[in-house]
Amino acid sequence: MINKLTHTTIYVLDQDRAKDFYVNKLGFECRDDARMGEFRWLTVGPKAQPDFRIVLMAIGSGPPHAAEHADAMKKLLAAGMLGGGVFVTDDLRRDYKEMTAKGVEFAKEPTEEPYGFAAVFKDDSGNFFSFNEEH
Repeated sequence: MINKLTHTTIYVLDQDRAKDFYVNKLGFECRDDARMGEFRWLTVGPKAQPDFRIVLMAIGSGPPHAAEHADAMKKLLAAGMLGGGVFVTDDLRRDYKEMTAKGVEFAKEPTEEPYGFAAVFKDDSGNFFSFNEEH
């Protein structure tokens, strides 16, 4: 049986910009930043979750990404059609203010939902995330 998820991938347009966004605007740690020839293995993760890595994968950075597929993914990102998941905080109002001051673009301001407070933001590539404070 599967015990846990250790890595997940978020496709990004520019790995340097993505690293800056996730580390300096969201407060994540850079876990890995290594080059293997032309390929760059770049991972980040929340400080409170040291055994989890988000792979910031450049679109078109590997053999499975044919040019036409890379172009389609870039169009989906530009259209705001790719979502990365849900990030959780213990104080959404505080973190919303801090992230907004750092230039994070919110598509939805914090609102009360049946499961807690929630907002929606985009990363620098156009991936959107729900940002929640659970009850």
